[in-house]
Amino acid sequence: MQERSSVTELAESLRRDLNRYSPGGKLPSSRALVERHRVSPVTVSRALAQLAAEGLVVTRPGAGAFRAQPRAQAAAPGDTSWQQVSLSADGATESVPRSVDASGVLATLAAPPPGVIEFNSGYLHASLQPERAMAAALARAGRRPGAWGRPPVEGVAELREWFARGIGGAITAAEVLIAAGGQSALTTALRALAPPGAPVLVESPTYPGMLAIARAAGLRPVPVPVDADGVRTDLLAAAFRATGARVFVCQPLFQNPTGAVLSAERRPEVLRVAREAGAFVVEDDFVRRLVHEDAGPLPRPLATDDHDGVVVHVCSLTKATSPSFRVSALAARGPVLDRLRAIQVVESFFVPRPLQEAAVELVGSPAWPRHLSAVSRELRVRRDTLAAALRLRLPELALPHIPAGGYHLWLRLPDGADESAMVSAALRAGVAIAPGRPYFSAEPPAGHVRLSFAGVAGAAEITEGVRRLRSACDELLG
Repeated sequence: MQERSSVTELAESLRRDLNRYSPGGKLPSSRALVERHRVSPVTVSRALAQLAAEGLVVTRPGAGAFRAQPRAQAAAPGDTSWQQVSLSADGATESVPRSVDASGVLATLAAPPPGVIEFNSGYLHASLQPERAMAAALARAGRRPGAWGRPPVEGVAELREWFARGIGGAITAAEVLIAAGGQSALTTALRALAPPGAPVLVESPTYPGMLAIARAAGLRPVPVPVDADGVRTDLLAAAFRATGARVFVCQPLFQNPTGAVLSAERRPEVLRVAREAGAFVVEDDFVRRLVHEDAGPLPRPLATDDHDGVVVHVCSLTKATSPSFRVSALAARGPVLDRLRAIQVVESFFVPRPLQEAAVELVGSPAWPRHLSAVSRELRVRRDTLAAALRLRLPELALPHIPAGGYHLWLRLPDGADESAMVSAALRAGVAIAPGRPYFSAEPPAGHVRLSFAGVAGAAEITEGVRRLRSACDELLG
């Protein structure tokens, strides 16, 4: 983290100094920059590389760095208004227009302005990411024989075997495909299982990214309510009968956003209902590796109890590592596996081999279990800190469930409260929160917000964030 900050500061300093040099003029040597700014040679090299990527300097091996020639003035933008007609005309012939609304996803991906506390993140804070272990794994992977060659389209054998063991049951490596992150795996699954215009059953509320995938593919998301024990299986059966759907997407473990865990009684019911409907269950097992220290034994994935090829299982390393470590797995059995493989090959060929080899190195290292253990402890502390602060300072926000896994809490706003106004007031107070509306495929029963405790710096920032939320609520609710 310190090195990254030093690079940014040096690059900004050099950027300000560029006007001292005429185009083509030589900048001070790397040694001179090291002495002047009291930074390491690596920091100088990375800062110059950043300016070179911006087109501000040109580096010449053995000669040094030079101010780049000014860019030619960009031509005036053309008239793109014709695209509105073309894009609208495409949708006119589709039963379900493939419009793409990424707002719900961007709410968890966009970095807030400086000084704003990030309660809207979908990933671990940099201090919780195994940066050194990932860097070491990537370095070792790069030295593996054949690491830069073409991998098998299904994925590197060692990684497929590791994912299969993690899923458990009768799943074998031959039934696992490696994908580029959970979002990519879900996209492949929905494209394989449902044609454009078809209904797809989804939990309500559910992950906005999955709803965006479905709508972009021209599918019709049909909500099935979730309660404290997971999806309502009686309503799931009714939804299958009413719609004729052949796909149900669910998160049985620490569901996003409610945190619910599918109960032992409902697990076999989900499989039975889907099998009787001739439908697939897409199991998004997205946070099994972000269990909290006090969780106790976890239920097995639904895929381990499925003997008839009903479940298409998705799991990923991304949530437990870094948003840039996009390695996931799709597991399925029967003819659907060939279709999944074909769609993935057409869309992306394969996941880059160096990244797969790095994943093998990471999960096989002693640092991996240490990392998971440390994250498990820290997430429990953060969850408890956030829950206690909310109960003390914001008792009017209902907190019906405190999960033992995952990275967020789901809060219901008081009746009549304006959700959008709450999100805006929070941002003015210096805290970014995720609105609840994008988590519903139909009209929501009430206003909600989701608060992440994984993307902040620590417990002190959580406490300060809730204090700021109190100010926002006072402004909004009077």
